[in-house]
Amino acid sequence: MNLSACFRALLLGGLVSSLGLPAAAQSLKLSDQMRAQAALPAAQSGSLTVDYIVALVNSAPITNNEVRQRLLRIEQQSAQQGVALPPRDELARQVMEQLVAERAQLQEAGDLGLRVDEASLLQAEQGIAAQNQLSLEDFRRRVTAEGLDIQRLRNELRSQLLLQRLREREVEQRVRVSEADIDEFIREQNHNNPAALELNLSHVLVQVPESAGAQQVSVLQAKAQRVADDARVAGADFSALARQNSDAPEAANGGSFGWRSANRLPPLFVEATRSLPVGGVAGPLRSAAGFHVLKLVEKRQGSAAAFVVTQSHARHILLRPGPQLTQAAAVAQLARWREQIASGQANFETLAREHSQDGSAQAGGDLDWVNPGQFVPEFEEVMDALKPGEMSAPVVSRFGVHLIRLEERRNRALTDREQRDAAKGMVREAKAAQALQTWSQDVRARAFVEFREPPRP
Repeated sequence: MNLSACFRALLLGGLVSSLGLPAAAQSLKLSDQMRAQAALPAAQSGSLTVDYIVALVNSAPITNNEVRQRLLRIEQQSAQQGVALPPRDELARQVMEQLVAERAQLQEAGDLGLRVDEASLLQAEQGIAAQNQLSLEDFRRRVTAEGLDIQRLRNELRSQLLLQRLREREVEQRVRVSEADIDEFIREQNHNNPAALELNLSHVLVQVPESAGAQQVSVLQAKAQRVADDARVAGADFSALARQNSDAPEAANGGSFGWRSANRLPPLFVEATRSLPVGGVAGPLRSAAGFHVLKLVEKRQGSAAAFVVTQSHARHILLRPGPQLTQAAAVAQLARWREQIASGQANFETLAREHSQDGSAQAGGDLDWVNPGQFVPEFEEVMDALKPGEMSAPVVSRFGVHLIRLEERRNRALTDREQRDAAKGMVREAKAAQALQTWSQDVRARAFVEFREPPRP
């Protein structure tokens, strides 16, 4: 998980993955959290002063207020997003268990000597501020204005960063991806996506009438078997066999179906020919229509859905705040240029060449075609929301302030090398998730946990 994903996990107090919340709950930004926290009724906030210990994890306490605060935050955010939650008693139990697991893991990090220094914490704060299109100072002022304790938020962030470092350290050494793993993953993807397989088949049908008795069926099956045997003889002319023996409409074309994707062929035909070598013959195969003999003339493998990416072609103008240019001034300048471009008074490419503080400036801000994940999340999220020809409002990222225009968007199949790289990443992610779960369960099992009074959320 990168830092951006870590921030999103922080917004739900680390509960997204452990509670199995729907994906909609994972995209909340910090502003949503702040509003949710600020929206807690005053009576609830006041009652948090009365507290008691609900559990001890290796003698470290978990309080009722901790359970209550996290539960309320989850419920507030889920209500805003329309996310269904389990019954409250079950949710409270899951929140308790997650707090226990986190406390045990934080203790493990301490035992290993892991720390989060002030510079790393500051960088993380700046990253959250950039995602919310704020400077660090504006972010802190907004947190305070929303009624949140900035030091408490920093402590939560420090804990989440520490947990992330620990998990990466412990899980990375458990994950290995072999070439055989990659081959198997690609085979499964293609097998599960029939549209990715394309076959050129020739076909002989020996039709069996619905009223046929057992003797007639036997005679017709024998005929189909002779056709299959003849077809398997080296040098046999399958098209001649089809013209002479097939009852199918394509008999006049020598039994040829031509190229078809696997999902446009009967599953019986696909399964019988999927593993055949080119030139191989399958059959006779029985169906409701009769007996079929198939020859695989050619086959080719397209790209499964997992190996087709949506690429974006965009331009941008980048201004980098510094001693001579504040972030607010950069935002205002790009907003003015946006209005001038939209009204036809200025040209995007010209402004990019003259003012953009990026290597793409000479090309008029052209970023060329890019795959998902190539830009930082705060940039890519805005770009992905644009339609071709649209311009964004000024966007703050860790690199500066951008004005983005989306030129085009397209779907492209990955090359064989790119497919293997993508497959390796997906296999690694799946193995890492399993390894994380196993490791987390192990840490939890080694912790001494004493449950005291049940929480009253």
